[in-house]
Amino acid sequence: MVKFYYTYVLRSQKDRKLYIGWTDNLIKRIEKHNKGFVAATKNRLPLALVYYEACRSKSSAILREKTLKTGFGRKYLENRINNIPR
Repeated sequence: MVKFYYTYVLRSQKDRKLYIGWTDNLIKRIEKHNKGFVAATKNRLPLALVYYEACRSKSSAILREKTLKTGFGRKYLENRINNIPR
């Protein structure tokens, strides 16, 4: 069985800011965020998943997280997120 790691982006519905992270269990991690168990986001609830990427290795997910946290990465994300058909 193939294990996936995820780089994900949440948007705070309170302040509209993005949070970028990685995990090996996307559903459980989002639940932890929205229940206030994550210090970095507990004061910015509720949060919505707006983007994610699946990676085959933990190191790839961490590297992608670091890339998306750069100025270039944030611009890339805003373009991807804002151009999603609704």
